[in-house]
Amino acid sequence: MDLKDYTQDELARWLAARGHKSFRAQQVLKWVYQHRLTDVGQMSNVPLALREELAQHFSLARLTCRTHTTAADGTEKYLFSLADGRRIESVLIPSERRQTLCISSQAGCAMGCQFCATAQVRPVRDLTAGEIVSQIWEVQYRRPQHAVTNVVFMGMGEPLANYDQVVKAVTILTSAWGYKLSPRRITVSTVGLVPQMQRLLHDTQVNLTISLSATTDAVRNTLMPINRRYPLATLLEACRSLSIAARNRMTFAYTLLDGLNDSPADAKRLVSLLHGIRAKVNLIPFNSFPGAPFAPSSRERLTRFRQILLDRGIYASIRESRGQDVQAACGQLAAPLEQAA
Repeated sequence: MDLKDYTQDELARWLAARGHKSFRAQQVLKWVYQHRLTDVGQMSNVPLALREELAQHFSLARLTCRTHTTAADGTEKYLFSLADGRRIESVLIPSERRQTLCISSQAGCAMGCQFCATAQVRPVRDLTAGEIVSQIWEVQYRRPQHAVTNVVFMGMGEPLANYDQVVKAVTILTSAWGYKLSPRRITVSTVGLVPQMQRLLHDTQVNLTISLSATTDAVRNTLMPINRRYPLATLLEACRSLSIAARNRMTFAYTLLDGLNDSPADAKRLVSLLHGIRAKVNLIPFNSFPGAPFAPSSRERLTRFRQILLDRGIYASIRESRGQDVQAACGQLAAPLEQAA
């Protein structure tokens, strides 16, 4: 069993069932996350007998880093192998003020979004909470001088399709015995799984980003098949009912595709769709990948689209692409299946 698959409460119950003090769970997990130990035997304030018992039942599983590539702009892409041979990718996006790690929640993705390379990876497997947080662990282990300050669930997979393990991972990331990150520094992105969106904001305090990328059901059905289950009217009505802090806005991601969803009419429809929602729109230039059937919108069309939103009172920003030259930008992560065991 991987210790990173356990929360403090779960480990405390395991310990109590074997006659150990429950407070030892916090000590053990602090060694794992805050000291980044790879050997249970090195936990110096844990009794030797308990260390020996833990070593008999638990491991500190490591992801295998197959490649580590740095882009011209400093973005770093990590290709990790899991224990079963499947592969995932994580991306570190450094800046002056923060070190943001984009992590995966699944190997592959079943959502089928046409503008995302991950949709091509089959079959899909959910990651365990331990595999999710191990991405942060491995990057921190390799870069001890630069702590990860922000985490975004925007890598491979649909986080809310792996709900329980993602929420457990969030618990590990935000707890005093874990990484001690503020929930405000964690963002979960979704294509719009309505029931899970509502649960997430009830169960956690993280930020939620909803990928929209179309202003009509006809176009969104083609680009994002989830729209057939939760069409725009249903999705946006759910957004209006979500409880968010008064100081916050609901964030929508909109990937612009040349000649398909980037017209002035699209921008005006988007304003209408977001009526009554305290919204923020992140406009994302399409990042091409091998075999992609789309082209990115021109800078002129992108800027005009944003200005229409701003003129009508919608806060909108352009999320500049990072790491394109190493296929590390939004929508480019794949870890191809043929590389898996």
